Amino acid sequence: MSDLFWLTDAQMARLEPFFPKPHGKPRVDDRRVLSGIIFINLNGLRWRDAPSAYGPHKTLNNRWKRWSNRDVFARMMAGLAAEHGERKTVMIDATYLKAHRTATSMGVKKGGRGRLIGRTKGGMNTKLHAICDSLGRPLNLFVTAGQVSDYIGAWALLSSLPDVDWLLGDRGYDADWVREALQDKGIRACIPGRNQRKKTVKYDKRRYKRRNRIEIMFGRLKDWRRVATRYDRGPQTFF
Repeated sequence: MSDLFWLTDAQMARLEPFFPKPHGKPRVDDRRVLSGIIFINLNGLRWRDAPSAYGPHKTLNNRWKRWSNRDVFARMMAGLAAEHGERKTVMIDATYLKAHRTATSMGVKKGGRGRLIGRTKGGMNTKLHAICDSLGRPLNLFVTAGQVSDYIGAWALLSSLPDVDWLLGDRGYDADWVREALQDKGIRACIPGRNQRKKTVKYDKRRYKRRNRIEIMFGRLKDWRRVATRYDRGPQTFF
């Protein structure tokens, strides 16, 4: 049995509404190309190492870059996430993604800025900020350089929260402005207080235990080796 990945008919049916309309010459088989792109990202391969069953590796790489630049994959994510149906609880957190030397190329002067890669205690990293639902499915993602505060990610993500009752987050999100922003949206915060706070913050400890689902989500995302390790120089292509 082949170990290659192939999108099913049901999966293709869900993705096809987000495909750009072809102009002029028809595109190469979408199922074959997208399956190859997924295989590369899942296994952390170089494009030139793509199995021949997926066709020329340049075709895969060109489709990946072209659709990334046109935000096709971003629209797929947003469109699928919009079907979440969550009404009760969402969670917020961030994780580090190791940047490979091919992504950093700090010795190269041109194009070195704006890559969203920063130096942390663990080396050169990109940080992925995320909101997920109660089932651990990502609803929104935001990428920054590794040294950027969780507050920046929260600032970017809080405006797009769905209409829910609760938001769960760790102490990294304990700020008055975060709690006020949630209160304005009618969302209750389940966030422990920082140790520096003079007044103890009360929170639902039993509900807070469910926050591990976003940690599980990050673990599943990092099973995709080109997510866990960033090889792409361009932040948009990586995102």
